[in-house]
Amino acid sequence: MRNLKSLLIGSAAVALLCACETKDEALKSGLNPADFNVTYPGATYDEATGYAPAVDQPKKVGLYTLTNANGMEVSITNYGGRIVSIMVPDKDGNFQDVVLGFDKAEDYFPFNNTTDFGAAIGRYANRINQGQITPEEGETIQLPQNNFGHCLHGGPLGWQYQVYDVDSYDKEANQLTLKIVSPDGDNNFPGNVEAFVTYTLDDNNALAIDYYATTDKKTVINMTNHSYFNLNGDPNEPITNHILTIAASNFTPVDSTYMTTGEIIPVADTPMDFRKPKAVGEEINNFDYEQLKNGNGYDHNWVFDNQNNIEAVQVRLESPKTGIRLEVFTDQPGVQVYTGNFLDGTVTGKKGIVYKQRTGICLETQKYPDSPNKQWAESNAWVEPGEENAYAHTCIFKFSVVE
Repeated sequence: MRNLKSLLIGSAAVALLCACETKDEALKSGLNPADFNVTYPGATYDEATGYAPAVDQPKKVGLYTLTNANGMEVSITNYGGRIVSIMVPDKDGNFQDVVLGFDKAEDYFPFNNTTDFGAAIGRYANRINQGQITPEEGETIQLPQNNFGHCLHGGPLGWQYQVYDVDSYDKEANQLTLKIVSPDGDNNFPGNVEAFVTYTLDDNNALAIDYYATTDKKTVINMTNHSYFNLNGDPNEPITNHILTIAASNFTPVDSTYMTTGEIIPVADTPMDFRKPKAVGEEINNFDYEQLKNGNGYDHNWVFDNQNNIEAVQVRLESPKTGIRLEVFTDQPGVQVYTGNFLDGTVTGKKGIVYKQRTGICLETQKYPDSPNKQWAESNAWVEPGEENAYAHTCIFKFSVVE
């Protein structure tokens, strides 16, 4: 499957080149792996007092780096399955870090900073209305309510704040597989779930992320990657200059609590229309348009025209400054685009840079928001027990330079 996907996203000719990174070579990102070689104590959450260390649930954290023949470098921590850095060449051949994050593992811990930077989100990415799901008729399960009464990203102790086990790490194959075992009742979700996230970097500068999960009880699963991209290579500069294209004629509108209304409406003649390339910032502050006011910018799910087609470029993002291009391939029906609307200058990231509003843009391929409670046949988030890889999802982030 992986070889097929590589063929779909570019020539494999460069695969004949040898890897250039040595074991002792410093990381291009400037990250120090020792700063990630720590123990996470676990966390507790109280609505009144917030997060605190759990101290009785310690797990080891580390940093794992994939480097391809072109020198592209991706560093990932098993804390939350988070992508910490992605180093890619710009139009001048200089390597730029194109994702937000922190220089050390502790800064990702929720009692220090509550962020989703780079995380493998689970069990359920995005929002579930009022945190309620009904697996069987007459049975309603109440999930944590951590966002305007809704359950967001699996709740306040979702998988982004848990440590994944390292299932396998093959530097020669440029592949890392992480595993998480989520017990029945984890954040009140039903079923014992075993989930895997595999990161594979090929020599076409494409990072594939494959998600697989099984359950022993009917449940909902909707995983995604929550990287904040800034293709300018400098988070001091907002992503409003980025040119965005989305292969979607429709989107799912939201109410003032960011919850999808259940409608699917056209993007035509609205600021939501990115079928042709357009700067992210061109209409982002048009709060006369209700959806931008409700989202405080773009924080919406777009419905792909050509769904479940891993060969199609579903999203394209480009920085006019660096010439770096990102293309997104996926087999999922939609993408949540979030433009860092709530970054407010209170978080200091890598290299001491303060992250302000619109510092990053998230491209979260996934099922539609609140799919467990909506009648969307193309976006069924229910997973049944007894099926191998009952949940499967592939997303590919392919980087290149604008010609």
